[in-house]
Amino acid sequence: MAADAARRGDLDTLERALNAGVAVNTATPRGDSLLMLAAYYDQAAAVRLLLARGADPHQTDAKGQTPLSGVAFKGLIDIAELLVAAGAHIDAFSAEGRTPLGMAAAFNRASMVEWLLQHGASAEHRDASGLRPIDIANAMGAAAAVAVLS
Repeated sequence: MAADAARRGDLDTLERALNAGVAVNTATPRGDSLLMLAAYYDQAAAVRLLLARGADPHQTDAKGQTPLSGVAFKGLIDIAELLVAAGAHIDAFSAEGRTPLGMAAAFNRASMVEWLLQHGASAEHRDASGLRPIDIANAMGAAAAVAVLS
């Protein structure tokens, strides 16, 4: 119920669930936190509510990715701003060592790449394979991201 509410941005249901005792950092069996779901599905009001209620912007999913990585993959700058304002680490990396910048670069989210760089993301971080964001972008044929990273 709470996970669906977070995904849909149903604030009334989400708030009722939290008030009834659902932990703000609860996760689905797949490892997605309420914050991850709200962020990934571009539900800004739900993200704000969850952060105000103490949701952890560093909580990872089953793949070791943070909500910031999820929104970087989708290019959701407005949500990224909320997460970073709440203390999300700009260079948090997954189990594979991929940062939000690496995710944005891989999926050719040039505006997100630029935003992350402006907010201090490291273009020199190497993932577990030894690749920098520009290397990832080149490998994926993400020309717009390469242009920003060059």
